[in-house]
Amino acid sequence: MRILAAAVCAVAAIGCAAAAPDFDWGLPRGVAPPPVPADNPMSAAKVELGRRLFYDADLSIDGTLSCASCHEQHNGFAHSNPTRPGVKGAAGRRNPMGLANVGYFKTLTWADPGLTSLEQQANVPIVGLHPVEMGMHGQEAEIARRLGGDACYRQMFAAAFPEEEGAISLAATTKAIAAFQRTLVSWSSPYDRYLRGERAAISQVARQGARRFQTAGCSQCHAGPAFTDGEFHVIAPIRGADEGAYEKTGRKADRAAFRTPSLRNLEVTAPYLHDGSAKTLEAAIMAHEGVPRLADQDLAQIEAFLRTLTDPDFLKAERFSVPKSFCGVARLR
Repeated sequence: MRILAAAVCAVAAIGCAAAAPDFDWGLPRGVAPPPVPADNPMSAAKVELGRRLFYDADLSIDGTLSCASCHEQHNGFAHSNPTRPGVKGAAGRRNPMGLANVGYFKTLTWADPGLTSLEQQANVPIVGLHPVEMGMHGQEAEIARRLGGDACYRQMFAAAFPEEEGAISLAATTKAIAAFQRTLVSWSSPYDRYLRGERAAISQVARQGARRFQTAGCSQCHAGPAFTDGEFHVIAPIRGADEGAYEKTGRKADRAAFRTPSLRNLEVTAPYLHDGSAKTLEAAIMAHEGVPRLADQDLAQIEAFLRTLTDPDFLKAERFSVPKSFCGVARLR
């Protein structure tokens, strides 16, 4: 596998629609940027607005929950608990997924094949009802009121959306968040560096694990540079009441089918699986029923390989973290 533009475009989980050639993605040489929808072009002003919104709990009804509450940078923009409760104690339903390279994915959630754009997906936590997360259903006007009451936000929306004269709305809010999420690129793990010619970047055991990962069939679903095919698969019978993609498609074959998660930054995104029931890599691997049991040595090699997919730069990059200032004024802590 080569992480080059041609290879990226060829992977089933990644599209190569028109990107933004004049936007600085900060990508390694030869890596294609994620596709960008024509109605939401990239700009530095829009990304900076989206970054602030991603960390702003005012997008929740009681001011207690932001996007970052469920997607924490040091956890690969996943969460360390199996599920994350919503506002006012609403029960969480599924494990928050990591967001590394999410702009490349053709499907975005555990169990909804119809959710294919980040703009659509951003509405799910903000105004969704199953489960309730940020609790803003029916309160879209309140979002505009809250954000519009902040002079810095008015300035940022005007810079990000000049074609809309800076109008503040839920639609503009989700577009900005989506633009920021597209910048969450992770291509500097030891394995990435190994593929770019740094042979010492990973150990011999990890190299053996990469080969075993292929021969054991793991790469059939955890495919390509994204380490996901973006498809929905049944790896075990239904546990509990969650019927997976069947809830959206009504197809019997989709009972207990969930989207293949990306394996990038896997070392810090535990617990695993859609319900967070696997606390360790070994438990997640062994949860795949029907897969021949791996010998201890094979399992150790595969785990060593998977740990090379952790990108320290991604976990610490300031451009992804909570902003230190707004409109030139230091943020109050």
